[in-house]
Order: sequence, then C-alpha cells, then structure tokens
Amino acid sequence: MLEISERNDEEIAAQVQNGDIESFRILVERYEPKMTRYAKRFFFDGDEGKDLVQEVFIKAYVNIKSFDTSRRFSPWIYRIAHNEFVNNIKKRQKDRDNVSVFDFDVLFPHLTAKETADDGFNKAELKSMLDQSLNKLNEKYKEPLVLYYFEDMDYREIADILHIPISTVGVRLQRGRAMLKKIVKE
Repeated sequence: MLEISERNDEEIAAQVQNGDIESFRILVERYEPKMTRYAKRFFFDGDEGKDLVQEVFIKAYVNIKSFDTSRRFSPWIYRIAHNEFVNNIKKRQKDRDNVSVFDFDVLFPHLTAKETADDGFNKAELKSMLDQSLNKLNEKYKEPLVLYYFEDMDYREIADILHIPISTVGVRLQRGRAMLKKIVKE
C-alpha cells in the first residue's frame, strides 16, 4: 500500500469522493501554501486572502464529487480559486472606485532590502505608479501573467483554469507583457 505522501492528488481526491473525508486534509496541506501565495497576488490584506483561501477549500470540498479524477487536480482547484478571487475583486470594485490588485511588496521584495536613505528612493511613489499601471491592465491580461510568472504554470494549466484555448493563453501573455511595458514607460 502506498504511503499517504506517495499518493498523487487525483488518488487522494478519489478517496475523498469515496467517503474518506479525512484525506481531504492532505489536499489542504498540499495546496494551502500555493493558494495563499496565489491570493497574495490579488490582495493586500493578509486576513482577506486567508479568508478567501478558506472559501476555496470549502468550495472544493463541497464540489469534490464533480472533480474528474482522470484529469489533474491542480488546475481544478486553481479554477475554483480564480473564480473566488475574481468574484471578490468585482465585489470590492463595486465598493471602491480604485482597487489595486497586486501587492507591491510581493512583486518586488528585493526593493525593500536594498532601499537606503541615501538612495533617495521613494517607495510610496513607486508603489503608487506600479499600482496605477497594473490597474490600467485589463483583467484578462493580468490573470495569465500572474499564473505564468508567479504560480509557475504552463500554458495548458492556465488554459484549463481560465477556460480558454492554449493559443489564447500565449496571445494574452504576449499582449499583457507588451501593455505593461508600455504603461510603465509612460
């Protein structure tokens, strides 16, 4: 019999589908750091991100019967997270006019470490400029960039999560990079 750590996600999901609800804990342990990191790409507030990650796992558990164990588990749970995060952003945008989607400290942690008083570097000013640039980028281009560069996903996984063709993933990544460069230069 395989050790728990040797079983793949799909096998564990199948066990949960067959009534072994304790095995879901293994999936949570495996994916909680990934989902938390993914949430940080969308939200500034750590508590809000943690709450949404919990919602992702609740929805995954409630809908585990709909998971097709012949497919990969990772894109399935990232799709749940994507939907949860985007829905929350839409809700927040209704509440506020100007919502920044990316956390400056997560994107550029090295700037804080290198920053000195002699540099004359104004972190708040740079952060404001970056936030404004990212807010100008359409949501359909932001999401593939985050999944590709920060979550290390390949085109197929991104396509599964966003429910778009693989060729569209490539186009959106290319256009998103170009748009972001143009916005930052301005």
